[in-house]
Amino acid sequence: MSRTRIKFCGIVDPRDARDAAALGVDAIGLVFYPKSPRAIDLARAAGIRRALPSYVAAVGLFVDAPPEEVRRIAGAVGLDALQFHGNETVDRCEASTPAGVRWWRAVRMRGEGDLLESFVCFSRAEALLLDSFSPAYGGSGTAFPWSWIPSHRPLPIVLSGGLSPENVADAIAQVRPRGVDVSTGIQADAADGTPCGEPRRKSVQRMERFIAEVLRADASQYSE
Repeated sequence: MSRTRIKFCGIVDPRDARDAAALGVDAIGLVFYPKSPRAIDLARAAGIRRALPSYVAAVGLFVDAPPEEVRRIAGAVGLDALQFHGNETVDRCEASTPAGVRWWRAVRMRGEGDLLESFVCFSRAEALLLDSFSPAYGGSGTAFPWSWIPSHRPLPIVLSGGLSPENVADAIAQVRPRGVDVSTGIQADAADGTPCGEPRRKSVQRMERFIAEVLRADASQYSE
């Protein structure tokens, strides 16, 4: 049984990237959707990528961006994987992805049928990332019913949507995903000493607790 991979999304500061890497995260997410409150520009993204060690992957999140723009950003930043959250078809996902880079398809879950359809339509994806449906794209901070996820899955899944240090162990025990993805659930607030003027920073304490809970859930699976 392989361990659960961990991705921290919505990173906007190199300090948070370095802290996440030191804690043992597998990947960080960089948002290139201008309407997102966690969107960053190319220069900042490249700086965050340089702050990462080689063993931590950088994943770029896009929403219906032109393929040539996605390829340009992926090359300039040095992205290891792409995450498509809009209405992209499988052909557009592949046209947007440079050689040697993997891609994931986000599924905005409104019911069990969304996932079953995506297994067929996006069978060439490396993984499906399951997120809660909301009128906006990504980062809703709310969960969907995990009972919608079947135990037999033809593609790896990365579970997202409303995860936090408080519930991620239960999510892993019930779903047993290949990976988990969190953004809002590790967000800093005033109690964490968030720097004035940058409310998008992550909490080191919540990042550490999240990883500890994933490790605890994995250890429980191994002991079964």
